[in-house]
Amino acid sequence: MTVTRFAPSPTGYLHVGNLRAALMNWMIARKEGGTFVLRLDDTDPERSRDEYADAIREDLRWLGLDWDREERQSLRLDRYEAAAESLRASGRLYEAWETPTELDLKRKKQLNMGKPPVYDRAALALAEDEKAALRAERGAGVWRFRLDHERIEWEDGILGPLSIDAASVSDPVLIRADGQVLYTLASVVDDTEMRITDVVRGSDHVTNTATQIQIMAALGHGHPRFAHHSLLTGPQGEALSKRLGTLALRDLRARGVEPMAVLSLMARLGSSQPVELRDAPAELAEAFELSQFGAAPTKFDERDLVDLSAGVLQRTPFAAVRDEVLALGVPEAEAEAFWTVVRDNIERRAEMADWWTVVRGEAEPVVADEDRAFVDEALAMLPAQPWDGGTWKAWTGAVKAATGRKGRGLFMPLRLALTGCERGPDMGDLLAIMHGVPER
Repeated sequence: MTVTRFAPSPTGYLHVGNLRAALMNWMIARKEGGTFVLRLDDTDPERSRDEYADAIREDLRWLGLDWDREERQSLRLDRYEAAAESLRASGRLYEAWETPTELDLKRKKQLNMGKPPVYDRAALALAEDEKAALRAERGAGVWRFRLDHERIEWEDGILGPLSIDAASVSDPVLIRADGQVLYTLASVVDDTEMRITDVVRGSDHVTNTATQIQIMAALGHGHPRFAHHSLLTGPQGEALSKRLGTLALRDLRARGVEPMAVLSLMARLGSSQPVELRDAPAELAEAFELSQFGAAPTKFDERDLVDLSAGVLQRTPFAAVRDEVLALGVPEAEAEAFWTVVRDNIERRAEMADWWTVVRGEAEPVVADEDRAFVDEALAMLPAQPWDGGTWKAWTGAVKAATGRKGRGLFMPLRLALTGCERGPDMGDLLAIMHGVPER
């Protein structure tokens, strides 16, 4: 069975960059009828917070991305220790005591010599009495995994055949001096014991994947199918990493972005398929093809979300927004007609309130000084209610005949006087549901 996972750290809020991995792994599982695991990588007790874990769940529910089970790494520390003991016993995990300053000096020296700045494995040459002395002087050291210096190869689901020379990579630290298990080891243990079959994550993890493949082999396991998606940039190709904090999913939700707009964009962004609005996450999963994604940096423009949100609202039936419309105070007998008229002219649901003000005849009119006499004359010619779909055309026709105005000079001053807006619904449709006109 296909088993995928999304493994965020509850140390902050999810943003659009995180969502790419979550969505791709979710779509793979749902398309194959498999299992999608939400795994909270919370081994850092100082930075992990329950409020962030709750926010992660809330964001995924808002998007309609369900999960089949939840795992927490903080409840699996014994499994990581067992794996560490196995690696120690096989000679693949060793203790090292260099300080950050010492490591930095070593890297600079290697660079000056034209060598790759990788850890020199000095700790492996220490005698037992030297280790004891360092332990007494500096306390516990970090635990590094000893890589086999050979090429690590795999077929990447997006990038194709990949090969990394392990000699060009430092032996990764798996356990900090304070005993905290790091992501590289915890993820290996979880992915193997939870029988994860497919892992999609960002291309910044490629080197990490290579080391994890060796760790899995050292523990006697094969590895999942790995795929690495491209990283997001801004619309001009600029780095997006510094802006991701402002692109948190919770902030997009607060700004009124529709969840299916977010999903429809992120499900196709960076692929050869055009972005198409879908009505449900399951439709995205059906059409998902990992092979259609490329390695090139992917441009993300927040404006696309606004446009797609407007598109979502345009195809949203009244039944889906009925309660929100009624909550504005719109009478039930008028509610569906109101939604039908305004939905093509809003980008966020919150904008319905502005149009309800217009429909009540309470908008702030905008009348230029040079149009004031014309507007007064035109309003005096407005037929008494009730108004219908033909009132606007009949009224403006009469005004045109009386004043000689036509085109934009006729219609725009009247639109501004009635709605306060230069753009909006068809005035014939809008006038038909208006309760009155604003006082000037």
